[in-house]
Amino acid sequence: MKVKGTAIKYGDNIDTDVIIPARYLNTSEPAELAQHCMEDIDLDFRNKVRPGDIMVGGDNFGCGSSREHAPIAIKASGISLVIAKSFARIFYRNSINIGLAIVECPEAAQAIENGHTVSADLDTGLITDETTGKAFRAEPFPPFIQEIISAGGLVEAAKKGIIR
Repeated sequence: MKVKGTAIKYGDNIDTDVIIPARYLNTSEPAELAQHCMEDIDLDFRNKVRPGDIMVGGDNFGCGSSREHAPIAIKASGISLVIAKSFARIFYRNSINIGLAIVECPEAAQAIENGHTVSADLDTGLITDETTGKAFRAEPFPPFIQEIISAGGLVEAAKKGIIR
């Protein structure tokens, strides 16, 4: 799986309440959640994000509550990949469960700047900041997790018989 987009960068400890504020948790509709994604930290996010864009974060991305609303909002907004120095474990698992591609790569997360063009080959773990030409290596997901993400999440993978 290959992705390419413009980097939208945030800092450390971006918690699930920042990703999708609690006042919007009365819905689980992806399109509605996407309308409010990141609004408490970046009022312009929904206007600037384009399909395929790549979110970049620092340490402990997705910390806070265990709600799946956060990765759903990110994915529904059009983000194709989240690269971070590290992820909160429950956010990491929830992202895979809903089919949001995420990669831990501290070097890439540090070097990539907001607005840079970034490409990633999730099969090999190669991340390239096309603006600077720098390349980074991340640990690629094992094939069964790549299949879950490609299928659109755990439920879709089960429906397709990819997992049992």
